[in-house]
Amino acid sequence: MGLLNADQRAGEASTELIFFVNGKKVVEPHPDPEWTLLWYLRRKLRLTGTKLGCAEGGCGACTVMVSKYNRKEKRIIHLAVNACLAPVCAMHGLAVTTIEGIGTTKTKLHPVQERLAKAHGSQCGFCTPGIVMSMYSLLRTTQNIKYSDLEVAFQGNLCRCTGYRAIIEGYKTFIEDWEVKRVANGTSSHSNGTSNGNGCAMGKDCCKNKIDDSETEFIFDKSSFLPYDPSQEPIFPPELKLYPVLDEQYLVYEGSKTTWYRPTELSTLLKLKEKYNDAKIVVGNSEVGVEVKFKHCVYPVIIMPNFVPEMNTIKENETGLVVGASVTLMEMENVFKSYIDLLPTYKTRTLKTIISMLNWFAGKQIRNVAAIGGNIMTGSPISDLNPILMSLKVKLNLMSEKDGPRSVFMDETFFTGYRRNVVKPNEILLSIEVPYSTRYQYLRAYKQAKRREDDISIVTAAINVEFENHTNIIKYINIAYGGMAPVTKVAVNTSKALKGLKWDERMVEKTYECLLEEFPLPPSVPGGNVLFRRTLTMSLFFKAYLAIAKDVCKDYLNEDLIIPYHSSGAEQFHGGMPKSSQYFELVGDRQVKSDAVGRPITHFSAMKQVTGEAIYCDDIPTAEGELYLAFVLSSKAHARIVSINADEALKQPGVVAFFSGKDLTKDQNSIGPIFHDEELFATEKVISQGQTIGVIVAEDQQTAQDAARKVKIEYEELQPIIVTIEDAIKHNSFYKQYPKSIKRGDPDKAFEDPNNIVIEGQCRMGGQEHFYLETHAAFAIPKKEDDELEIICSSQHPSEITKLVSHILHVPMNRIVTKVKRMGGGFGGKESRGMLISLPVALAAHKLQRPVRCMLDRDEDMQMTGTRHPFLIKYKVAFTKEGKIMGARVNIYNNGGYSIDLSGPVVERAMFHFENAYYIPHCEVIGHICKTNLPSNTAFRGFGGPQGMFGAENMAWDIASKLGKTAEEISRINLYRENLTTHYGQSLVHCTLQRCWDECVEKSNLAQRRIDIENFNKQHRWRKRGIYIVPTKFGIAFTEKLLNQAGALLIIYTDGSVLLSHGGTEMGQGLHTKMLQVASRALGVDISKIHISETATDKVPNTSATAASAGSDLNGMAVLEACETLNKRLQPFKDKNPDGKWEDWVLQAYLNRVSLSATGFHATPDIGYDFKNNIGKPFNYFTFGAACTEVEIDCLSGDHQILRSDIVMDLGESINPAIDIGQIEGGFVQGYGLFTMEELIYSPTGTLYSRGPGAYKIPGFGDIPLEFNVSLLKGAPNPRAVYSSKAVGEPPLFLASSAFFAIKEAIKAARVDAGVPLDFYLESPATSARIRMACEDHITKRIPRPEPGSFVPWNVVP
Repeated sequence: MGLLNADQRAGEASTELIFFVNGKKVVEPHPDPEWTLLWYLRRKLRLTGTKLGCAEGGCGACTVMVSKYNRKEKRIIHLAVNACLAPVCAMHGLAVTTIEGIGTTKTKLHPVQERLAKAHGSQCGFCTPGIVMSMYSLLRTTQNIKYSDLEVAFQGNLCRCTGYRAIIEGYKTFIEDWEVKRVANGTSSHSNGTSNGNGCAMGKDCCKNKIDDSETEFIFDKSSFLPYDPSQEPIFPPELKLYPVLDEQYLVYEGSKTTWYRPTELSTLLKLKEKYNDAKIVVGNSEVGVEVKFKHCVYPVIIMPNFVPEMNTIKENETGLVVGASVTLMEMENVFKSYIDLLPTYKTRTLKTIISMLNWFAGKQIRNVAAIGGNIMTGSPISDLNPILMSLKVKLNLMSEKDGPRSVFMDETFFTGYRRNVVKPNEILLSIEVPYSTRYQYLRAYKQAKRREDDISIVTAAINVEFENHTNIIKYINIAYGGMAPVTKVAVNTSKALKGLKWDERMVEKTYECLLEEFPLPPSVPGGNVLFRRTLTMSLFFKAYLAIAKDVCKDYLNEDLIIPYHSSGAEQFHGGMPKSSQYFELVGDRQVKSDAVGRPITHFSAMKQVTGEAIYCDDIPTAEGELYLAFVLSSKAHARIVSINADEALKQPGVVAFFSGKDLTKDQNSIGPIFHDEELFATEKVISQGQTIGVIVAEDQQTAQDAARKVKIEYEELQPIIVTIEDAIKHNSFYKQYPKSIKRGDPDKAFEDPNNIVIEGQCRMGGQEHFYLETHAAFAIPKKEDDELEIICSSQHPSEITKLVSHILHVPMNRIVTKVKRMGGGFGGKESRGMLISLPVALAAHKLQRPVRCMLDRDEDMQMTGTRHPFLIKYKVAFTKEGKIMGARVNIYNNGGYSIDLSGPVVERAMFHFENAYYIPHCEVIGHICKTNLPSNTAFRGFGGPQGMFGAENMAWDIASKLGKTAEEISRINLYRENLTTHYGQSLVHCTLQRCWDECVEKSNLAQRRIDIENFNKQHRWRKRGIYIVPTKFGIAFTEKLLNQAGALLIIYTDGSVLLSHGGTEMGQGLHTKMLQVASRALGVDISKIHISETATDKVPNTSATAASAGSDLNGMAVLEACETLNKRLQPFKDKNPDGKWEDWVLQAYLNRVSLSATGFHATPDIGYDFKNNIGKPFNYFTFGAACTEVEIDCLSGDHQILRSDIVMDLGESINPAIDIGQIEGGFVQGYGLFTMEELIYSPTGTLYSRGPGAYKIPGFGDIPLEFNVSLLKGAPNPRAVYSSKAVGEPPLFLASSAFFAIKEAIKAARVDAGVPLDFYLESPATSARIRMACEDHITKRIPRPEPGSFVPWNVVP
């Protein structure tokens, strides 16, 4: 301990961790630096409200609030923080607030919890605690909240269920409250719709005078909300406020692998760095945390400099601001903003550019803790800030104990290689000097990513230019790029070549030539997207050129350098407050109060979900003797297993067992949902990466996962490795049960008819990761006798888990009970692939006779469990010159992965839906399933339907292009009408397709908006808009007849309370809530008397999966039948005592020895289809809908924004309009991700690169339509389902393709302006890269294309 200063003699270093959680003091005598705050909260303190979603700070499910006292400013600071990355050691002297600490259902909900629940903003509820805590932190830090504050607060939070609209509506009320207060104080300038006598420019058309005829105000009752009173918040622990002792301590925490130092003086820090050259200096742990978790890096020494004063302050000097290296991005932003308010505008251009980039930098939770020094020293080649700092050549102040201080510039010499720089091992980065801008200096930075908010960039550009006084002649220019090399790179030659040129279009041309030369990218470069990245170097420079030229003209040059037609190219998209409306049928006084059907009741578990009390599989308390299971996965896509050696793993302390294929017979080891064609544990060879080879069982998760990595597998690689559909076609690799076909009429006759026009084409859809916020989890508890076993798991199909566990253990199904309380999202991903987790867990528990638990890490889940099937559709279609489709032949290929799983029914549903909503008299559709070396693809909301329909919409688009008509005309004349039959012979009755279409056209004001868009496109060269309307017809039923059955068990207790069990599982879709509503009406009792506990195979046996959108239909009818049985038994007692209460009748029945429990059972009548003969009726009925979407694209960057979406759906008479509208919005936003953003990235050898939210982007809060209107068709009861309702889960998803085709329309407009051919091919998803490259122009033409086959690409499209 010779390292200590005089005032910190040996023995004064503290080794104890002291912090507060929810007001209670926590003292941890032996903290381990490897523990995260999340692990500590969940495992040590058993506070399970805070959830683990990704472990990389990308989803926000683990958000908590961390508070500290700033002694200098004498104020308390509250920060939203990702607990999955925050080291618990960093909490010393801080106060942590979790979801449990702000309100509970047993005491009182906090307004931030109550409003989210009542606004229907929680579906599966797994992301809810994180969203609540983000909002709570905002409330605690900001008075008078603006919508822009909400936008920023939620940048780091994801939700997969709701589509975000309901969350935003619930939380917008905190802004409205503020408005109300302002009005009450008489400070509002609005009176009678006019302000200061100056009416709105729109006159009587002012939006304030528009009568809103929607039912929006009835979807939740704002008047019932508790008012928010900041004075009622829990107080900050006085001990932390009064005594600085914890802040002043020098901390040393020793763990088994890592020692953590927190010095409070610079000299101590320098001594430590001198002694431990390899020490990691950590502030926010946002980089190191991910490296430790996913790359399994071990850092023996970690130093946290957050309490070293010199590194945590921002000071002003003559030229600018000196920012301490440990200053967080949030603190930096706040200080920069204060200087921007004080200083002349021209001086702060550098600060403004940095702040505007910070808005797109990670999420708020990361910016709250991550430091600017960390960003520089990490040296990521795709950093958002480093290009700006390098274009400014900022000065970095370094220091070491041995050599003292020195300064270096952040110029082209700073980075010496991938994540390496000129800082010596014993040096620390002390501070960064950010210069002010001079009068004629301009700085612009642009970033293009897959998603605007919280995303790593693809390319970042920073352009720093200074002009000769009062001219547009370049005096000095420095351009830097991220994403174009292994390091952030300065365009040295380009910058030299531009000096002395005028800022005009000739200069831009010169820049393009230089950039192409200076930034070559080999075609196999890591990161792929080569043409796009090269295009962006020029496009982003052009954006900066336009922006700076506009500024120069405004500031001092009184001439217009840029014509208005081009000027929008300078802008980037920014969000705004979304508008929305919901139209549905109001129940009103037509039915008795106790009848819950048709009312927008909140989700049955919403209140528990917003308080963190809702229990998910991994929240179940630890059982005595519990073990944890970890997977040993294959790292090769196609190889023979030479040997498996677990010896070293088994020697590790705490490791109990290793199980593999040797522990099962060949028959037991063969599993699958339909065909047993895959192995639970790969034995002789692996046929995909991410396949299970074995499992390690140990005392805890860390031990099990560390040991699993020590299991040695020796492989002998095999060829070929088949990844893509094209590979499979080339190698003739198909599943032998297919192809299958459905044929009607004679398509060849239609092709040969001389009056018809014939075209051929193809389209392609990528896969989609389910990204349920709760990964797969299972917990098995052996019952110690008769081989009984209880399995609690996150599965949509508990009966199948029981059946397969019975199969692998050779134990009868009556000894195995599978239970599901709720899932944190499912979407089809937990229908069949849950077996990969539940079966090994059950096997280990059975063999060891101890409870065993497992919850997959996000990267494991993404590698193991498969995705939505990628599809390739090839079509030939004949049509008349008016556009009427006469015949079609369609070949559908799906990428099944390494086992058939559910790929058969998926391709069959695609075949049933290949014509979407269009009548085609002569057609043949053929379905093929490709066998590839990828994880087995599986069910996903829509189940092949959206992929099939996508083919139909592409056909309609191609026909419209050929005839020079709008696609809308083609769609309209081909729409199905009442009594027409489909290609599989089912007649359409109660067909409301035309009504949905007409209402959508009318509500969306389509005709007028087309004209407006045309005008907009004429005026803007670099921004284009498109609008598109899409219909849908989705068949409701399992296409396998035997699955269309369901059971229910209804028990009435003598106090009148009712316990209901049914075969469906709750995954956020509100199934339990709807079942309670059905039982409430059927029994005639208030919904509060009825309870559903869980789904369990010992209550309702032999159930089908909760899937195919049929959960409410099947289980609702079974519940109804059980209720009717009991009603009949209770009727005599009602007749005897007509004025009695429910409880009286129940008691009388009991006293008269009448059974008060009943089962219900329902099998869908008149259903079943014979593929061989193409006869029968595969579907019970159809759900119809239409959606119209308008988008705007940025032709230079490829970015886009949805301006408005209008959806009309026929859901019969909705059982719960709030839940159904939530399903429509959630399905639409999930579909929007599928069609525009979510891209699976595989290497040519089958490695999945997109393994978490960092690389795989689902839509965020900022991606939803700026106007989002949903209407349920009125007056359309459905006679074929419970209480005239209709299924809603899957049908809305395809409507989001309207965004894809609207983007296509916008691209077409750009191509018209560029004078390039209007025929172009666009694959789904329409990512920024595909949009930009489809907008061909003078920039894209400059880039040389490598010959296909002359190189191995970095990634391939499966």
